[in-house]
Amino acid sequence: MKICIVGASGKLGKYMVQHALDRGYEVVGVCREKSVPKLDAFQDQITIMPGPTNDRDLIKRAVQGCDGVLTVLAPWGVHDYASGTAQAVMDYAPPGARLIFSCGWHITRDGQDVYSTLFKVLVAGISFIVRLARLVDLNDQVEACRRIFASDTRWTVVRGSDLEEGPSEGLPVWSHHVGDPILKSNLTRRIDFALFMVEALTNDDLIHEAPAIVGCKTASALEHGGKIDSTEE
Repeated sequence: MKICIVGASGKLGKYMVQHALDRGYEVVGVCREKSVPKLDAFQDQITIMPGPTNDRDLIKRAVQGCDGVLTVLAPWGVHDYASGTAQAVMDYAPPGARLIFSCGWHITRDGQDVYSTLFKVLVAGISFIVRLARLVDLNDQVEACRRIFASDTRWTVVRGSDLEEGPSEGLPVWSHHVGDPILKSNLTRRIDFALFMVEALTNDDLIHEAPAIVGCKTASALEHGGKIDSTEE
């Protein structure tokens, strides 16, 4: 299998690269030029294509011939970075390719997610501050996912909880909606978030799903049996 990882130089991206290589996949990594040195450990194992991930020409070349594309929806700046990246991936990925995107729990697909008051206040506050500083635009992640949800590509949007470092605990469990008791612990190992992304490439049950994930060894996952939500859409 040939895959492209968009945002390969970040912490999540590097874990995805390693998981993909462990499976024998051919990997093309896209990252900003200044971040290329972060991929030195993989330079002889993958093809690295530097540049902004919302560069449409770059994405067009990077995804050529790929069976799947893993994309970190990074909300950098205030220039439609995440939505521009997502749109380029959807426009140029080969027909039938599996498209896996990452984002946070703040994204909702159908409005049925249930968030605590604290969570909503924190997201609103952080969004205002970082946008004012012109560093990050969380609303652009929302726009990116709106476009993905409306597309007829073979997409999956993986929504991550809070992340921590540490050795792998195994494939995270997931639910259709934030607010499900299984997600209460709100914590996932970053290496396992990456594992879920890579595993989704070959899991057709996740096509047109937006799974909200949590670590399989967390208290809430263990308490509720570590089973996925089987709620019918």
